[in-house]
Amino acid sequence: MSLPTPTLHTARLRLRPFDDADANDLFALHSSAYVLRYWDAPPWSERVRAERFITACRQMAEGGTGARLAVDRVSDGAFIGWCSLNRWNPGYRSASLGYCFDDEAWGHGYATEAARVLLRWAFDTLDLNRVQAETDTRNVASARVLEKLGFVREGTLR
Repeated sequence: MSLPTPTLHTARLRLRPFDDADANDLFALHSSAYVLRYWDAPPWSERVRAERFITACRQMAEGGTGARLAVDRVSDGAFIGWCSLNRWNPGYRSASLGYCFDDEAWGHGYATEAARVLLRWAFDTLDLNRVQAETDTRNVASARVLEKLGFVREGTLR
């Protein structure tokens, strides 16, 4: 069962399906050691990783397991990151939330805004009962985003 990737809008952001033309911006985002300092994977060193990521986004939609959307700032059309809902399990009515934003976009509320509109779409469309997210315990800003969205800390993975 496929899950068409939506295009969503807020006053400041447009969330849309990834396009092949996003590969350079995506590579720049994921090759930044600073942006990825709390991730459990190293920064990308090859542009082909961005192409594979975009292909995986399409496969996720075709397989019906989630939606990963590019996030553009409306004011200038700039790609500033992505937000995703993945691991959708209709049987358990659950999914996982994820996001990654360029460091120049931090501190403006974009992650909260993007995740909020994606969650609204997900709960309205997928009949969800639960959404979970993970963040590094050192990433206080990301934890704050989740708190603003109504997430509750349930534990620490070790």
